[in-house]
Amino acid sequence: MILLTTNTPILLAIQPADFRCGIDGFVAICRRQLAQDPRSGILFVFINRNKTMIRALSYDGTGFWLMTKRLSKGKFAHWPSGKKAITAMQAKDLRLLLSAAPRVKVN
Repeated sequence: MILLTTNTPILLAIQPADFRCGIDGFVAICRRQLAQDPRSGILFVFINRNKTMIRALSYDGTGFWLMTKRLSKGKFAHWPSGKKAITAMQAKDLRLLLSAAPRVKVN
């Protein structure tokens, strides 16, 4: 079970990830690209190239969880940018990011 509290360590991977990979692929990203231990209790959060999906990887002591949120319209508008590989985030900010109204392209 995933428990998200004010003390939950959360790291966002700034650069988009390839969402075709499964749990093992995201574990490898944590180890190789982010230089982090995926079994450390940190919640790792990733975004796809189009900024329409977010995936979160968590280890609960017995196995990995891989969660997905896909928007039906629009994009996640407030994803951080920059040259850093990861950035820390608090649970309240992650909740805001996940629940905020997406940016919708108007034609």
